[in-house]
Amino acid sequence: MKILKTILKILFNKYLITTVAFVVWMVFFDSNNMMTRNRIQEKLDLLDQEKQFYLQEIKKDSTLTLQLLTDSTQLEKFARENYLMKRDNEDLFLVIDTTADRHPQ
Repeated sequence: MKILKTILKILFNKYLITTVAFVVWMVFFDSNNMMTRNRIQEKLDLLDQEKQFYLQEIKKDSTLTLQLLTDSTQLEKFARENYLMKRDNEDLFLVIDTTADRHPQ
C-alpha cells in the first residue's frame, strides 16, 4: 500500500504532469511537431539529391560547351550525331534498331 501511495504521489506531481503535457504538445500538436519536421527533412534530403544531380549535369554541360567552342571537329561530330546534319555532297542514312521492340523483357 505504501508503494502504491508513492507511485501515485509521483504520477500526480505537478511538474511531471506539466512536463509530460509539454512533450505531448510538442510532439503531436505544435505547428513544428516531430512528424512535420520529419516530412520536411525528407523533402530537404530529396532536394539536396536533386541539387547534386543538377550540379553534376551543369559541370558536364559546361565541359561539353567549352569543348565545342574550342574544337571544330568536336563541334562537327556533335552536330552530326545530335542534329543529323550533313555536308552538301553526302547522303545520310539512319539505322534504327528494332530488335529490342520485338522481344520485351
